[in-house]
Amino acid sequence: MNRRKPPVHGKFVTLEGVEGVGKSTHLEFISGYLRDRGITVLVTREPGGTPGADEIRNTLLAIRTEPFQPMAELLLMFAARALHVDNVIRPALAAGTWIVCDRFTDASYAYQGGGRGIAASVIAALERMVLKGLRPDMTILLDARIEVGMARARKRGVLDRFEQEQDEFFNRVRRVYLARARREPRRIKVVNAGGNLTDVQAEITALLDKRLAQWK
Repeated sequence: MNRRKPPVHGKFVTLEGVEGVGKSTHLEFISGYLRDRGITVLVTREPGGTPGADEIRNTLLAIRTEPFQPMAELLLMFAARALHVDNVIRPALAAGTWIVCDRFTDASYAYQGGGRGIAASVIAALERMVLKGLRPDMTILLDARIEVGMARARKRGVLDRFEQEQDEFFNRVRRVYLARARREPRRIKVVNAGGNLTDVQAEITALLDKRLAQWK
């Protein structure tokens, strides 16, 4: 009698942090680490990840004279997330592909919650409606002092609407990120992103080595 193998489901890894912590660089490093171990990986980002979600991303990042209310920002974030989750993330995970995503819902709690002052309960209600229980299997929080991150961000050139915020905004964002890490230490792993690239990636490698051993 043939026994049907259980379906293989991909893992969902997210990368979080304030501006200038090197998410793009480390996203590439993490995806390469996984591919070197024979894992099929899809790299994506938020807001964005689909044509419709990318259009919303452009709206969110554009510098504008019209006042942009925090609630409008939050709703657009979740509109983009709904497209991303239903059209990309869920199908890929169901097919056994691993997702490595630059930001996810933790960013809404940090940026629209901590940064803009929207109550966590409001964000949680949207999370329940849109995600229906979907959560990352692992989140790597790249952490650095705001002055370090923003100095790096400003060297990249023209700043988008978020990057033009004041340091106090980003300090609030960082505090929420770290508070979430303290509440969910098993899922959210904090990495000191203020050091040199070799040290940061060595720390990420150690975390991934341990987690992959647990997932076998």
